[in-house]
Amino acid sequence: MPGRDITRLLNSAVRVLLLVTCVIGCGTRLSAPAWSQEPAASTQSKPDASKQASDKSSPFPAQQSKPEEAKTAQDSPDQPKSDQSKTDQQTPEQQKKPNDEGIYVFHKEADEVLLHATVVDDKQHIITNLDRNAFSVFEDGKPQNIISFHHVDIPVAMGIVIDNSGSMREKRNKVNQAALNLVRSSNPKDEVFVVNFNDEQYLDQDFTNDLRKLKEALEKIDARGGTALYDAIVASADHLKQNARLEKKVIFVVTDGEDNASSETLEQAIKQLQQENGPSVYAIGILGDEEHPKRAKKALQIVADRTGGIAFFPKTLDEVDEISKNIANDIRNQYAIGYKPTNPKGAGGFRQIHVDAKAKGHGKMVVRTKSGYYAGAQTASASK
Repeated sequence: MPGRDITRLLNSAVRVLLLVTCVIGCGTRLSAPAWSQEPAASTQSKPDASKQASDKSSPFPAQQSKPEEAKTAQDSPDQPKSDQSKTDQQTPEQQKKPNDEGIYVFHKEADEVLLHATVVDDKQHIITNLDRNAFSVFEDGKPQNIISFHHVDIPVAMGIVIDNSGSMREKRNKVNQAALNLVRSSNPKDEVFVVNFNDEQYLDQDFTNDLRKLKEALEKIDARGGTALYDAIVASADHLKQNARLEKKVIFVVTDGEDNASSETLEQAIKQLQQENGPSVYAIGILGDEEHPKRAKKALQIVADRTGGIAFFPKTLDEVDEISKNIANDIRNQYAIGYKPTNPKGAGGFRQIHVDAKAKGHGKMVVRTKSGYYAGAQTASASK
């Protein structure tokens, strides 16, 4: 009897041990996938979280672009995948080789100021055969040492910003065609978004180089209300700063009137545009029937001049298409000039910029680039 009891106890102990082992093993198998998948789930949720954060801070009050279109633009094979911090560190001198898609990737140093400059002669012909030694850069009147220089047709991130107020109703078809021809004449690797504005601004197509999508966005015509020009430009500049993966940034804006509905003033809009690494603005003002054409013209000229762009004022609507092609040619034939400020950017404040060009065989040349920038603004915004 005692032997049988001991056997019984041993068998019971073995069964209990096996049961405990099984439970622990099953628990491990059940819990392990949840733990191992947690980082993956977290990684998958990050884009949604950032998108939600972006949506909350979106400069466009009524987001009309489709989420899948925005995702397609971000995952486009036409542009190498990179985050904004990498884009902010890019510049032409430290790269000479294109990537797999043929795009010249910049590697800008943190304290470098990069200028995109157009050079014209006294007949407004673009000059494209200058070397580094032809240029002199001045910041706040002090000469700066050029550390990078390149002349290549690089892709741009572009916002097409079109007036959709009531007075534009009969003009939109020709303006839309001109905007599409601008894209056709530009670098095929450009990433473009479309904003239509009246009293408010609407992002009707996020970054893409698909002409069909851009055409559909431009055809979302609801010509009514006033002209919130400054608000639309500032919102577009914010969208470029927050979401563009290409370093070079441009806004192409077409309007037929003076701003009469913005919460931003002209001065506030210019300050936003002149943040470090801000866009150049190319403007077309169709002002023939405008009540205050001189005031509207002056505003567009100031915005363009301060950012290194050009303002055009066609006498007829038929001229708009040719102007858009000239703008594309201007953008594609710019010099990229980089320098390290003698006054560190960390000191902050507004810096005035002036660039000269002189070379044998050329007469007087004019260099068009941004007139200045607020130092440190891009770094501060990127860190948020």
